[in-house]
Amino acid sequence: MASGILGWLFARDGPSHRTRQVVALCRALLGERGEASGAALARQVLAAYRQLDAVERVQFFDVLAREFGPSPEELGRAVDAYREAPTAANLVRLQQAVEPPRQELFRRINLAAGGTAALVDMRRQLLAGLAQHPEWQASEADLLHLLRSWFNRGFLRLERIDWRTSAIVLEKLIRYEAVHAIQGWPDLRRRLQADRRCYAFFHPQLPEEPLIFIEVALTRRISAQVQPLLDISSPVEDPGRATCAVFYSISNCQEGLRGISFGNFLIKQVAEDLRRELPRLRTFATLSPIPGFCDWLASTRPLLGSGPRGKERLALLERLAQPDWHRGEAAGSLRRLLVPLCAYYLLHAKRGREPLDPVARFHLGNGASLERINWLADTSAQGMRRSAGMMVNYVYRLARVERNHERFVKEHAIDASREIERLARECDLAQSEGAPAPT
Repeated sequence: MASGILGWLFARDGPSHRTRQVVALCRALLGERGEASGAALARQVLAAYRQLDAVERVQFFDVLAREFGPSPEELGRAVDAYREAPTAANLVRLQQAVEPPRQELFRRINLAAGGTAALVDMRRQLLAGLAQHPEWQASEADLLHLLRSWFNRGFLRLERIDWRTSAIVLEKLIRYEAVHAIQGWPDLRRRLQADRRCYAFFHPQLPEEPLIFIEVALTRRISAQVQPLLDISSPVEDPGRATCAVFYSISNCQEGLRGISFGNFLIKQVAEDLRRELPRLRTFATLSPIPGFCDWLASTRPLLGSGPRGKERLALLERLAQPDWHRGEAAGSLRRLLVPLCAYYLLHAKRGREPLDPVARFHLGNGASLERINWLADTSAQGMRRSAGMMVNYVYRLARVERNHERFVKEHAIDASREIERLARECDLAQSEGAPAPT
C-alpha cells in the first residue's frame, strides 16, 4: 500500500512539490511519539500548509480524503469480531478501527500555536468545496466531530462588547454583522451606547475572534419596527427604566464552525445576565427577520391563483414588484393578504417536521414563543425583498423556555399566540386548501 501511495504522490500529474511536502510532514507527525517533537512538527505542518495556493489545497484535501481514512480491511475484521463476540474489548477495537488517522492528525496539528484557528479555517474551505468534491465529506465530518468537542459551551467565555473593547474586535463586528449591516463607526457606536447591549462568545484559542454575537435594545415595549432601533440619531434612553430587552440581531462569525450551536446558550445567558443587571426587565423578545417568506410565497402562486379570488390575489402579488409598493393604494389589501399568509408560513410550512423558515427553527427550537407578526417592520431593500418588510417577535418566557424546547424537540410543537393561530386559520391557503403548505 505504501508503494502505491508514494507512486501516486510522485506521479507526473500528481500533487505539486509543496503539497507532497505537507503530506510527508503530516505522515511524520502521525508517526511521532514525543510531545515536544510532535509540537515542533505540528508547527512545520501548519507553516507548510499556509504556503499552499488554492490549487494545492485542493490537492491536499484530496490526499486527506483518499489516504488518511480508516483501513477497510481492519474495519471489516473488527466488525466481524464484534459481531461474533460483542465484548468490551472487541468494542474498543471496533472504535479504534472506525476512527480515521485524519482525526489523530487534526488533534496533533492542534498542538501548534494557531492550530485551532487553522483547523476552523480548513473546515470552512472544505465546506465551500463539498459541492464540487463530495469525497471530502468524511474529512469535513471528522473536523466537525472534533470542533464540537473543542468548542463545547464549557470552554466559551461570554463578554460584553462596548466602546472600550479592542478596535480589532470592534472592526470584526462591523465585518461579521449578518442581519443589519453596520454602516461604519458612528453606527457601531450607537449600537453600543447605554440603552443598547452587545455580547459575544469567545474561545481561549481564538481570543480576538468572536464566534457569535447578539445585539440588544433596552426598551419599554416590544419593538415592532427595526429602523428606529438602527437610527444613529435616536435619543439614548435610561436603561434603568427599560422593561423589555429586544434581541434584534444575532450573527454567527465563523463559517468553519457551521453546525455547532452557540446561539441557544448565548440568548439564555444574556437574558439571565440582563435580568440581574436591570431588575425592571420583564420581557425578553426578538425582532426577527423572516428570510424565507417571499421565496415560499412564490412557490404558492399556483395555489393562490386558484378559486374564485385567484386572479385578484395574483394581481395583488404582482404589485410587490413595484418600487415603493407599500406606499401605494394597494398596501392595505396586500397587508390583509400577506400577514395571514405569513402566519400560515411560520406555523405550517415545513422542512421535514420542522419549520421551513431557518430563523423560526432557531428560536422555536430554543424554546421561544411565536408572538406577533409586524407589518412593514423592516423597510430596507433586503427586508422588502425577503419578507415584504415583515418581521416577527419571538418571546423568551424564561419560566417556559425549557418546556417549549422539549415539546418542540419531541413533538415538533410550536408555542404560538392566539393571534398568530387565528391569522393562520383565516389565511387564503387555509380557507381554500385545508392542507399543509407546500415546502
